[in-house]
Amino acid sequence: MKVAVYPGSFDPITNGHLDLIQRGLMLFDRLVVAIADNPNKKPLFSGQERKEMVEATVKDQNRVEVLLFSGLLADLVNKRKACAIIRGVRAVSDFEFEFQMALMNRRLAPHTETVFLMPSEKYTYLSSNLIKDIARFNGDITSFVPEMVKKRLKQRFGFS
Repeated sequence: MKVAVYPGSFDPITNGHLDLIQRGLMLFDRLVVAIADNPNKKPLFSGQERKEMVEATVKDQNRVEVLLFSGLLADLVNKRKACAIIRGVRAVSDFEFEFQMALMNRRLAPHTETVFLMPSEKYTYLSSNLIKDIARFNGDITSFVPEMVKKRLKQRFGFS
């Protein structure tokens, strides 16, 4: 069974993330969506809230596992016996950082390859930060996130 890990902060999960999950499922038997607890970031939602949102959006996908993790991604990949790490690349500007991380992960988990996937063209400009900025000012995020995520963002920013 080929297992891939798709790590990220998912703060919150967007339709672009969901697009990459679907693309990953076309390539791998099982996908672990690993929600990172990154001490360098200050997420809008707690780890548990992010996990609940991801689980709700992939509940019909029995080949997807959602978990919280902290520490080295290479350790998680080794523990899960994953053959790949999935990373989304929206633009050339994403690639330099992702390339550096891929090389380090290859060094720490040599049996695991990093697979770069491009989202559908309609999601190439999406990021969780942009979504949060739009939601913060009560902008329309309907086409960017699942309905449940939209509701959670509206609640978080005090809109009904």
